[in-house]
Amino acid sequence: MRIFKFYKQAYVQILFAIIIGIVLGYFYPDVATKMKPLGDGFIKLIRAVVPLIIFSTVVTGILNLKNIREAGRIGIKALIYFEVATTIAMFLGLAVANYFQPGAGLNVDIHSLDSTNIPVIPAHTTKFSSTDFILSIIPDTLISAFTQGNTLQILFVSTLLGFGLLRVKDKAQPVINLIEQLSEILFSIVALIMKVAPLVLSVPFRIPSGRMERTFWLC
Repeated sequence: MRIFKFYKQAYVQILFAIIIGIVLGYFYPDVATKMKPLGDGFIKLIRAVVPLIIFSTVVTGILNLKNIREAGRIGIKALIYFEVATTIAMFLGLAVANYFQPGAGLNVDIHSLDSTNIPVIPAHTTKFSSTDFILSIIPDTLISAFTQGNTLQILFVSTLLGFGLLRVKDKAQPVINLIEQLSEILFSIVALIMKVAPLVLSVPFRIPSGRMERTFWLC
């Protein structure tokens, strides 16, 4: 019975699905192309709920704080953590790239490459300053941040609304309850989507092997 409980674990199912996908992709690479829409659909489902999950999570997180000062301290700590983590990730990426040197030693004739898929580089480019970056975080409307799927703009709108609701917490209780219920519904939807993750991850991987032209990809 314990073995069956072990197989019911999501991470075990996903691990087996990945192994099955690799095996099928190696022996039947053409199946990977035919089943690719299954993975694309799964990714689109996740992307569809992510903006609202970010919104509801940030807003409810701010509302659970006692006061605005506490929110400010947590925000500064989160910003420092983000900057440190990003810097470490950047240095790790550079170290790995310099050590393994991917692509080194390849004898590729650039004239044989198809240049039609390379995006055209504009002749004149404008300098993107820090001021432009800050202004780009502010959306044209509160709704456009979600319709465009801009994560930074969604975070800005969520933070702004969270602090606004925190200032009038008692008067805005119906709105707060609605957002909290929305958060529960969204996580329930994600749980349903993740139930099909093992099926999606069993989609055959296309793997480079020998003379056959195969590429390795997930979903």
